[in-house]
Amino acid sequence: MASIRERKNSKGEVRYQAQVRLKGFPPQNATFNRKTDAKRWIQQTEAAIREGRHFKTTESKRRTLAELIDRYISDVLSTKPKSMNAQGRQLTWWKNKLGYRSLAYVTPALLSETRDKLHQGRQLATVVRYMAALSHTFTVAVNEWEWLEENPLRKVRKPRGPRGRVRFLSESERQKLLVACKSSNCRQLYPVVVLALSTSMRQSEIMGLKWRDINLNRGYITLHETKKGERRSVPLVGHAKELISELAEVRRLDTDLLFFSDSKPTAPIFIRSPWGKALKQAAISNFKFHDLRHTAASYLAMNGASLTEIAEILGHKTLQMVKRYAHLSEQHTSKVLESMNSTIFGVGS
Repeated sequence: MASIRERKNSKGEVRYQAQVRLKGFPPQNATFNRKTDAKRWIQQTEAAIREGRHFKTTESKRRTLAELIDRYISDVLSTKPKSMNAQGRQLTWWKNKLGYRSLAYVTPALLSETRDKLHQGRQLATVVRYMAALSHTFTVAVNEWEWLEENPLRKVRKPRGPRGRVRFLSESERQKLLVACKSSNCRQLYPVVVLALSTSMRQSEIMGLKWRDINLNRGYITLHETKKGERRSVPLVGHAKELISELAEVRRLDTDLLFFSDSKPTAPIFIRSPWGKALKQAAISNFKFHDLRHTAASYLAMNGASLTEIAEILGHKTLQMVKRYAHLSEQHTSKVLESMNSTIFGVGS
């Protein structure tokens, strides 16, 4: 059922208020200067509803982006304390820029324009994180609260930068770094670095390790809190297992942490200073602690591990993040093909 009502505004100008009411759907309203435009809108809106295409709902017109962000922070982000500070700050930026806007008019074009402003003075990775925070907010509004029919940010292109950084230690660099860490005044630095190289664990995962997470008999570490928010098991083998076993024999009873601060045993150790001194002593430049994770993954690739195996060890759900190591396994791939050719043709390459 549709209707058009003639109205006059405060200036005496005639406006045409159109309304579409279909059973099972919220009423749709719009106002036009011309009656022909109102009729055309009614036809298009009725067709869109019947065909299941997207249309602006009453909620999207009634709610603002500020309301959406406030509810998301209160209902969703508050349950993720580790993400609260960063994502809360990112969403507040969007709120300050576009919060006054009705959700119905937060369009892909407007978001694209705002993305370009966001990019000014910020790195590409930062821009992508800001967009991801807002995108998930829209997704919740669509799927759970029905404030929107679709996520407008899905139509906005994410900025693309250079391929992911891959900086890993050479053979000589690794040897020099381990020597420097072993001689450090910080006695915990060496086992921390060995564990990072052996398992490809993130620094935050290592620093948060507790003795109850370690199973020396089975040779496994259980990570209860990861970047992806899921539990993950990490094999503990070789030299890293030896070092952790040695630490277990002399562990302190006033803390459950493997790597603790001497001044406050209940808090994780802060290794920034000793790590920097070790890098300087080993004459290694352009290298971050996170690059130990890249180093472990690179060594895995060079020792024949498949991308699927590397992704599993690093805790990635898809292969996208580990494709950066693909070129390092080329030699291994060549040997596999050579072996296959030798088997089926009886000759080598």
